[in-house]
Amino acid sequence: MMNATPTRRRILDAALELFNRNGYAATSQIEIAAAVGIRQGNLTYHFPTKLDLVAALRDEGRAVLGRRDAMSATGDVCTDYVHHVTSSMELVWRYRFLLRDRAQFGDVDAFRGAPPELAADLTRLTGLIERFGADGLLRRDLRVDLSVLARSLWVVSRYWLDHLDEFEQLGEIEWTHQARGIEHHRAVLDPCLTADGRRRLDAAFEQIAQHRLAS
Repeated sequence: MMNATPTRRRILDAALELFNRNGYAATSQIEIAAAVGIRQGNLTYHFPTKLDLVAALRDEGRAVLGRRDAMSATGDVCTDYVHHVTSSMELVWRYRFLLRDRAQFGDVDAFRGAPPELAADLTRLTGLIERFGADGLLRRDLRVDLSVLARSLWVVSRYWLDHLDEFEQLGEIEWTHQARGIEHHRAVLDPCLTADGRRRLDAAFEQIAQHRLAS
C-alpha cells in the first residue's frame, strides 16, 4: 500500500467519514475536497475517481486486518477469542461503508462478491471455537456442529453493527455499544459452554471492559 502523504491521509480520512455517514453514492468528490479544504483538482491528482478512494480504503482495512491476524496467540483461548470478537467489531465499524454500500460500486470485478476478508474472519472464528472444544470448554452433553455455531456467532456480531448503523444511526461506537452486542453474541455461545468455560470467558470480557472503560 502506498505510503500516505499528509494530504493523501487527510483525503482518506475525510472520504471515510463521509462515505460512512452519507453513503458512497451520496458523496461527491467536491464534498470530499471541501471537507479537506483543497481544490477538487488536488483531490483527483491523488485519487482520480471515487472508486480509487474505495480501493485505497479497502487496502488500508486489509492491512489493519493483516497486522491483527499476524499477532501471536496468547495461549489462552478465551483471551484470544475476546480480542478477535472485539477487534472484528471495531474494524467492520470503521470501514462499514465497504460492506453496506457494495452494490453502489458498480459492476467492477475488484468489488464484486463477498470480500475475502469476511471468509477469513469466519475461518479464524471457527478455529477459536474448535479450540474451545479442544480445551474442554464446550459441553459434551450437547451435539454441537462447531461450524454452524461459529457461523451463527459471526452473523450475530456482524449484523449487530448494521443495527447500530441503520436503526440507532450512531456516528461512533463506544465500549457500551460493543458490550450490548456481546450480550447477543453470548446468548448464542453461553448455552454451549461448560461452567468453567463461562467463568473464564466472563473474566476475559471483564478484563477488556475494565481496560476500555479506563482508557
